[in-house]
Amino acid sequence: MIIGIPKEIKTHEYRVAITPLGVRELKRDGHTVIIEKSAGEGSGFLDDEYIKAGAEIVDKETIFKESDLIVKVKEPLPLEYDLIREGQIIFTFLHLASNPELTSMLLKKRVTGLGYETLQKEGTLPILASMSAIAGRMAPIVGSFYLQRIHQGRGVLPTGICGVPPARALIIGAGVVGTHAARVCIGLGLETVVLNRGIDRLQRIDEIFLGRVKTLPLTIDNLQEELKNSDIVICAILVPGGKTPVLITREMLKIMKKGSVIVDVSVDQGGCAETSKPTTHDNPVYEVDGIIHYTVANMPGAYPRTSTLALANATLPYIRIIAKDGIEKAIKQDPAIRSSLNTYNGYVTNKALADSLCIEYKFEI
Repeated sequence: MIIGIPKEIKTHEYRVAITPLGVRELKRDGHTVIIEKSAGEGSGFLDDEYIKAGAEIVDKETIFKESDLIVKVKEPLPLEYDLIREGQIIFTFLHLASNPELTSMLLKKRVTGLGYETLQKEGTLPILASMSAIAGRMAPIVGSFYLQRIHQGRGVLPTGICGVPPARALIIGAGVVGTHAARVCIGLGLETVVLNRGIDRLQRIDEIFLGRVKTLPLTIDNLQEELKNSDIVICAILVPGGKTPVLITREMLKIMKKGSVIVDVSVDQGGCAETSKPTTHDNPVYEVDGIIHYTVANMPGAYPRTSTLALANATLPYIRIIAKDGIEKAIKQDPAIRSSLNTYNGYVTNKALADSLCIEYKFEI
């Protein structure tokens, strides 16, 4: 199979979908790997390293023209739509629930769209988890940064100091993002509260952090009470394949402290704050009703070396399966590959996605 790796074009996206080590593994399997010039430079991987590993360096048009399988980091952007071939296979973060335009294009071109974010194995999301861990660990750091008064924040030192209490962080969701965010919050010395609908995950948080994190069920009353007292709010809700439920309404911003910060990690899937909208690393924040919103849609891209290595480690086994077996056999025989399928043969094949976009769901191979 010919596997193509384009250079990412999303603003300040420096990750790349494969490392030279991954190229060597695919070459040993007998596949051809073509990669766009300078695709890995932002992550510290030079073209010469890919050439030594057996890849061919080509331009973007050749990548899309010749590849059977396109492997990316982020979703295709409008500038790439015309390059995508009818019936091509694309394996990347798709996040289609918040992107009906991209979904429409994939359906029209009968593209096999495989989403990292919906790939499940034994009840886990192994590819998404690697990036969620990074985003979760970043969230308290960026939230703390924007608490500075020079960024219109409250001017509260997150760690506190002798005689002065630390800032208070509210984490909504106790999955991978929430757990890693709590770890960093505690490390920074913040008072930390986690809200979650399921009690099992709250029990796990309590056990991991030995009671140093306050845990509460996610109810409207608890959410409103904690929003009043929080300096940093981290939105860490995930509905695999579906749109994130809106939990923080604009009206609720009025009860929050002016200059507090919302870090909406779930913005890729729509965000859990009504006022959330995707931003980029070059213009990451905006203010609504006195509340700072940090809503960068590709947070791990800020640390591309770490993120690329983690992502490539997670995706390579599945790339090898798809390339070895072909897409139809892989979908039929491998439950993980099947769970990643979002679009196929002109239909949406993920039920949560279809429900979110109110379009027909069909899964027939």
